[in-house]
Amino acid sequence: MNLTAADLKLLSEKGISEEKVNQQIETFKEGIPFVQLEKAVTAGDGISKFTEEEEKGLITKFEKESAKGLSLLKFVPASGAASRMFKALFNFLDNYDPTAESLEGYFERTGDKALKAFSEGITDFAFYNLVKKRIEGKAKSKDEEVYLFVKEMMSEEALNYGFYPKGLLPFHNYGDHTATPFEEHLKEASAYAKSGETAELHFTISPQHGDMFNQEFETVRDRVATATGTSYKVSYSYQKPSTDTIAVDMGNNPFRNADGSVLFRPGGHGALIENLNEQEADIIFIKNIDNVTVPRFASEMADSKKLLAGVLLQVQEKAFDYAKSLDDGQKSSEELTEIKSFLEKELNVRLGADFGNLSSGEQQSVLKEKINRPIRVCGMVKNEGEPGGGPFYINDRKGNISLQIIESAQIDTSDEEQNSILQNATHFNPVDLVCGVKNYQGNKYDLMKFVDPKQGFITGKTKDGKELKALELPGLWNGAMAFWNTIFVEVPSITFNPVKTVNDLLRPAHQVK
Repeated sequence: MNLTAADLKLLSEKGISEEKVNQQIETFKEGIPFVQLEKAVTAGDGISKFTEEEEKGLITKFEKESAKGLSLLKFVPASGAASRMFKALFNFLDNYDPTAESLEGYFERTGDKALKAFSEGITDFAFYNLVKKRIEGKAKSKDEEVYLFVKEMMSEEALNYGFYPKGLLPFHNYGDHTATPFEEHLKEASAYAKSGETAELHFTISPQHGDMFNQEFETVRDRVATATGTSYKVSYSYQKPSTDTIAVDMGNNPFRNADGSVLFRPGGHGALIENLNEQEADIIFIKNIDNVTVPRFASEMADSKKLLAGVLLQVQEKAFDYAKSLDDGQKSSEELTEIKSFLEKELNVRLGADFGNLSSGEQQSVLKEKINRPIRVCGMVKNEGEPGGGPFYINDRKGNISLQIIESAQIDTSDEEQNSILQNATHFNPVDLVCGVKNYQGNKYDLMKFVDPKQGFITGKTKDGKELKALELPGLWNGAMAFWNTIFVEVPSITFNPVKTVNDLLRPAHQVK
């Protein structure tokens, strides 16, 4: 790759090495193979499901252990802008003229079901009163009022909600105030991620939204602290420029902008493994910014998180004991068999077929490497048609089988057998993870050592009318955690309330009343 002086300057500013760029171009040339699914993970076969009594025991375990001084952190990816959430509203503004057509006529002409649902539920949105007040007296008809309402929401000169980060939009209406997802995450953290009287949260955000998040925290802190009896420690980080990836043209040459500069694009949420790697807590809860709910579901939500954390602590205790034991000296064959059984049954580790042929010293070495890994306990909800990654056993083509969260884009759906496995999946991952990132000595793992770079994505895009190929890094809960020890647990569907479109806010989980 021939780099100009300007290219080298850009790489230096971003903190990206020439070697990394060359590796990325090689990835484009070689392509990223589809993952090889062995079978879907189901309840009883890779997904744990607990009785009510077992759940209570695990919740109690977490409550007791955390009361002893464990450091807890809630890690919330929150950099997403809300523009995609309002796609239907932008489309409506482009295609509707209230002076030339009735709203009913527009619905008949376009079949726009999304806008019809929006208009019928308009009074149930948390932002209804705010927007209504701003357009008061301006509309000549009910139809024009809907148009002006949407325009007031989306226009750059007005509320400009499309620019907002999703985390700062009014989601829930409490009568005397509205609450953003940011505020709801603070409240939720007080229920399960509190050390002593303090809840600590870390949000990954976009640099242009930093002031907005700070301002929101100042606005809501006292109200939430009083309501929850909790003080809050909130920190932020940005996706690092060094995690941007180079774009290439269809001949796998660096794509250049009109001014001749090389085009780099954000590497996707997988870049956040670097942000996560900078956190030091004993237990880290990970949950997306838009996955919040209203108070009547709060206790079920909190219990679900405590359950996952209880599972983590229970398995971690044993893993730590065994890891220490392996470090202490040579184990007997019975002891090695016991540790192997623990890894297979409780941490879902699959050992190679040749493990039994190894010497006891080699077996001990393999077990030591397998047990000294970060652990993630992932909530899984029953698949009810929502988009999202699913739990599968995959084969890395070297014969190694492991439990992974896989996105549909990573699967060759043209392969009849692979597609059949995908279609038979019973659960999916709502980005609901509890992570243990330290070893038995209390030292944090370097999470970058447990990433599978072969689980990225190559996607087709266009810029300035030209086709290009873009590279997404392995997803945060996909390939970026591929070599973690993994446990899947079934959790109630009420714990998953994403807001992908504005109309999702009309669901019961987002209605306070």
